[in-house]
Amino acid sequence: MAATDFVQEMRAVGERLLLKLQRLPQAEPVEIVAFSVIILFTATVLLLLLIACSCCCTHCCCPERRGRKVQVQPTPP
Repeated sequence: MAATDFVQEMRAVGERLLLKLQRLPQAEPVEIVAFSVIILFTATVLLLLLIACSCCCTHCCCPERRGRKVQVQPTPP
């Protein structure tokens, strides 16, 4: 039951976003700037999330862990 409610809510949000995009050419400059700021903020957050995930997955910030050191013993003559 909750899954269908979620799908319907996402569809409603998508339809509202599409309606806003269709009305954007006739919108006032303040609305265009506000919409642009929201889109830019969302894109920035998604980009930073992608960078953080890729750095975490590639371990570029962490030094490579080395195995245990083994002492070398001299060989008898």
